[in-house]
Amino acid sequence: MTFHLLYFRHSPNLSGLVFCGKLRIMPRYFTLEEANKTLDVIHPLMDEIQSIRDYIIANRPETWPVIEKSAGNGGNPSLSKLVAEFDRLDALLHRILETGAQVKDINTGLLDFPALRNGHEVYLCWKYGEGRIAFWHEVDAGFAGRQPIELF
Repeated sequence: MTFHLLYFRHSPNLSGLVFCGKLRIMPRYFTLEEANKTLDVIHPLMDEIQSIRDYIIANRPETWPVIEKSAGNGGNPSLSKLVAEFDRLDALLHRILETGAQVKDINTGLLDFPALRNGHEVYLCWKYGEGRIAFWHEVDAGFAGRQPIELF
């Protein structure tokens, strides 16, 4: 079984969003063709995720003081808008995770698709802004270990 992290909080320096929770998903292995077809479904979801992320980050100077003040006094319309954005973000991430793809970093839009290469698990790797899946890496190598798909 694979566990995926799902809910968020601001990082200590407020430079991005950090995952905080878990959801259990059954493992699925993709062929390159299946991963690219799934990417066609995921890409518009990632467009919206990046838009929401940008909104949250852009409004952080206004919303952080509101969050701190309203934590003990019953809420605020600005905070309600922010909560709605987090709810939408959560729903979009669930839709992506349901495909079997793994969200590694929403700040960069990094996704991995579990695959088999020579009988062992690897990841087909895609980053927001890339057209198709053009890289793969060993499970323990991470983004830094990406190799061109031609070597797959």
